[in-house]
Amino acid sequence: MKLTIGFSPCPNDTFIFDALIHHKIDTEGLDFEVFYDDVETLNQKAFRGQLDITKLSYHAFAYAADKYVLLDAGSALGFGVGPLLISDLEISVSDLEKGQIINRKSEIVDPLIAIPGKYTTANFLLSLAFPDATNKQELVFSDIENAVLEGRADIGLIIHENRFTYQDKGLKKIIDLGDYWEKRTGCAIPLGGIVANRSLPLDIQHKINRVIKRSVEFAFANPKSGLEYIRSHAQEMSEEVMYKHIHLYVNKFSIDLGAEGKKAVKLLFDTALEKGIIPNVSESLFLNP
Repeated sequence: MKLTIGFSPCPNDTFIFDALIHHKIDTEGLDFEVFYDDVETLNQKAFRGQLDITKLSYHAFAYAADKYVLLDAGSALGFGVGPLLISDLEISVSDLEKGQIINRKSEIVDPLIAIPGKYTTANFLLSLAFPDATNKQELVFSDIENAVLEGRADIGLIIHENRFTYQDKGLKKIIDLGDYWEKRTGCAIPLGGIVANRSLPLDIQHKINRVIKRSVEFAFANPKSGLEYIRSHAQEMSEEVMYKHIHLYVNKFSIDLGAEGKKAVKLLFDTALEKGIIPNVSESLFLNP
């Protein structure tokens, strides 16, 4: 059986799916047609129900839960993995709370924030921490640092490997939104999940979940097995940065959400619903036993 699957070209995703894509494990008769896209493109595809299996932001999942069910395997949750607000300007958290900064022309303005997509979990956390920060511009995540450096945005909301590169470019951290979430909740941050189309039979959903879990376990047991595959999609990243990225985002929750992971996901949804950031979700989020 051939299924379509979408995930990002980032090292954490290629690390997770290498064994599955290249049949280094038993895929139980499943084959996969892969689509590589940035996270916001994947979110938009999920809204349309375009793929059988896809990575998506947990924020976006609220708008696609009628079409997809969350699998136990493949997720990116963790501590110390959150998005960062960065700038080359001197900006404090209190400036953001007031909604005013001094820009490059020494003018007092409402800061323009470059974000990696409206439906990213990063933007959800930004909305939670700074509900009045509404002057936003959507960019592909890899363009955000340059937008700030070139003066096209005052502040950047960065994710993925940019956590490891922003300081080298002279940019400064304003706040770690992941740290904000952890201090507020005590829970891991649910960033991205792997979902299966609800139109697939339940036994196929479970088969997909087993195969993804097996792929993650293989990657942990053989961390260098997919090196060339990971490198081929890693945008000229050094091997050191690639594996820093992997170690940050791939962990026990990637093998199985478990009770702790599911609690964090539910808290994210409950908090977002309470704040009016997402609509009410009537479907069960998690894979049925």
